[in-house]
Amino acid sequence: MTPGTAPDDVVLVYTTAGTLVEAEAIGSLLVEGGHAACVNILPQMRSIYRWKGAVERADEAVMIVKTTRARLDAARAAFRAAHSYGTPAFLVIEVPGGDADYLAWLRGELA
Repeated sequence: MTPGTAPDDVVLVYTTAGTLVEAEAIGSLLVEGGHAACVNILPQMRSIYRWKGAVERADEAVMIVKTTRARLDAARAAFRAAHSYGTPAFLVIEVPGGDADYLAWLRGELA
């Protein structure tokens, strides 16, 4: 851990996009804008969900955004501005630990 950081400063964001193209555009925006150190994209998944009283099905791309708590609000704002959904998933997952070298790299990219 680098000086001045808390062990819970790294977070993951689980989200989805309607297409691979949209996921790549949002991922690039987040990384190039300094809001995330890395975005992993899993290009195809099938979602089944309830929306406005009806059960819906959709093909989506999964995105895992690796960022820090300090960058989270800016990442969320950039994400929402670029996303095509009116109510996109943006689930923050705590990272209680991990490989020290990897976490130092991630923090360093966002310092």
